[in-house]
Amino acid sequence: MDRTQILLVGLPIFLFFSDILNLFAPQPPPKPTHHASINPKPHPLPILQQPLQFPTQPKQSGIGPIGLGSTVNIDFCTSCSYKGNAVTVKNMLESAFPGINVILANYPPPLPKRILSKVIPVVQTGFIIAIVSGEQIFPRLGITPPSWYYSLRANKFRSIASTWLLANFLQSFLQSSGAFEVYCNGELVFSKLKENRFPGEIELRELVGRRLANPRLVSGIEGSVEL
Repeated sequence: MDRTQILLVGLPIFLFFSDILNLFAPQPPPKPTHHASINPKPHPLPILQQPLQFPTQPKQSGIGPIGLGSTVNIDFCTSCSYKGNAVTVKNMLESAFPGINVILANYPPPLPKRILSKVIPVVQTGFIIAIVSGEQIFPRLGITPPSWYYSLRANKFRSIASTWLLANFLQSFLQSSGAFEVYCNGELVFSKLKENRFPGEIELRELVGRRLANPRLVSGIEGSVEL
């Protein structure tokens, strides 16, 4: 056989065996495509939830709260039912000026009115006893019953009720002072007896705040001068 015949017979046999080897040989891993290598797909990053940062209130200076160490006295008329107004003002001042000390107290009427208010119940009791049992009392005292006594004696219930109501009204009037006086550190900042009205909440807050700020300003100036 010449070389041409060997080539024609050997080449098909070589290709046949090479195909058989390729069937049993392990396949190589697939190569990445050109598009994937150029533009890789981004992976989403996990979102971390963080608490929101809110601005906090600035810290107060070394002087401390404006109401610390200060005292507000509210003297009001107890018999005039002013206690509700006094409690409302107390709560307002304590919330507006932290550290302030608000003291509520009764504002007594003048001394002559107080003395008369003590006498009224005694007169009231004696008058009612006279209406009920005056027929036995006046003869023992050697006193002739006056003419008005018999007119009151004719209708005991109406006379006793009228005496009771009139005496209670007089006693309440004598015990009332109509006062609502506000003092800040011993200084009068509002007087209902002078103004003939109640203070507004905003008005009273400004008055007390102005009074509290003045001593702090003065003490700050003195401290700077000493330094």
